[in-house]
Amino acid sequence: MMHYNNNAALIKRELLVSIIRLFLEDKLEEGIDRIPYEMTSDKDYQPIRCCVFHDREILKTRMLARLGFSVEGYEDDGTSLAVYVRKALDRKKIEEPILTVLDDACNACVKTQFLVTNACQGCLARPCYMNCPKKAVSMADGHAVIDKEKCVNCGICLQVCPYHAIIKIPVPCEEACPVGAISKDSDGKERIDYEKCVYCGSCMRECPFGAMMDKSQIVDVLAAKKAGKKLSALFAPAVAGQFRASLGKLINALKLAGFDEVYEVALGADITAEKEAKEFAERMERGEPFMTTSCCPAYVQTVKKHIPGLAPRVSETRTPMHYTAEISAREHPDHLRVFIGPCLAKRKEGIDDQLVDYVLTAEEIGALFVAMDIDVMAVEETAVERPAKTGGRSFPWSGGVAGAVKLNLAESSIPEFRPELVDGLNKEGMKILKTWSDGNHTGNILEVMACSGGCVAGPLVIANPKVATTQLKKIAETSGT
Repeated sequence: MMHYNNNAALIKRELLVSIIRLFLEDKLEEGIDRIPYEMTSDKDYQPIRCCVFHDREILKTRMLARLGFSVEGYEDDGTSLAVYVRKALDRKKIEEPILTVLDDACNACVKTQFLVTNACQGCLARPCYMNCPKKAVSMADGHAVIDKEKCVNCGICLQVCPYHAIIKIPVPCEEACPVGAISKDSDGKERIDYEKCVYCGSCMRECPFGAMMDKSQIVDVLAAKKAGKKLSALFAPAVAGQFRASLGKLINALKLAGFDEVYEVALGADITAEKEAKEFAERMERGEPFMTTSCCPAYVQTVKKHIPGLAPRVSETRTPMHYTAEISAREHPDHLRVFIGPCLAKRKEGIDDQLVDYVLTAEEIGALFVAMDIDVMAVEETAVERPAKTGGRSFPWSGGVAGAVKLNLAESSIPEFRPELVDGLNKEGMKILKTWSDGNHTGNILEVMACSGGCVAGPLVIANPKVATTQLKKIAETSGT
């Protein structure tokens, strides 16, 4: 997994900060076309591609995604970014898909292959040659050579080489996709099959060239605020670990950023855990073999599109986002509700949920704080008026949802609680899901997280997941039950 802190991610965030600052200064339309030049004008700037002009064109395309547009097949016809700003500000509805591919940014990586490096010693044992099932390995000039026409990428040669002289060169986005939704077109560029895509965001996180981008909704939210709309922020439990600040400081920071009301989605998670525990007990009483959790939208999409046999076992309980939106809708029916989380798939869930108007990411909120010079650590502490329970605040890390369900189960309600986990929708995770779908399992409740480590390691986080998890667990430990 590529580290959350990398240059491609930093460029995305810098673009967000620039857009937000210009908007707040009422200069977005007049100033946006300058951003690609300002970001590449330093005398020490080192071009990423062939030249600074190509880099600027790619930055322009990135800006379109930051403005909320799909850019597949985009060709620069000379239309200024200012025109797209006007289109974004006139937008009335968030449109799918929620993910887009930047053709210019895509490196058109060569097909996945295995390569013999100069670490090969041409040894006597020759396990690579002896064990290749397709006879694709031969010896030449004292070292091994792989025939790409015969090679089927099984990886046996890599596994058996005692010198680790054989390496795998993957196509990172294709390698990361758990459902085979990404492939090359006739030009070698990557394309997403949205009929297969589950919006887990793995491709976006793993592409070293940042060619996979989410379509931001930050301009839509800022425009709604400027138009006088009231906004309620619904921040996911994982977001509380993104800024190394207390919940009281985070809530106050969100209000300083322009949100009229702030809700901790852990409140909705408490409701989800309670309802899911009740549903689990009822299913066990009916003699069902097992139940899976349902709070991860990427997992729900995976079942819907790829493992329909699991559908009857997926909990029918709604997500924490939905239950928190219900609370907000009852208390402030005139507010637009903005969910804030670390997740790409929540954007899809937000589109499908009539109670949610917009979905922002931890990345976007972080950029908003930077653009408005809000230091979350330095703001005044405010009281958390309705603190969530330990269970609800435990949802962001792997095992937390199952643990919250267990906390809500009456001891005598079922004979035994046997949880198992899918910690990441990778290839291994998909195998586990198919095994359970086929009826081969020992547990009776399966918690599924698309991101390894849980939501706290989502594709749009800005904090080290391990550090954030430690902080979140401290918050949960001091919560009531």
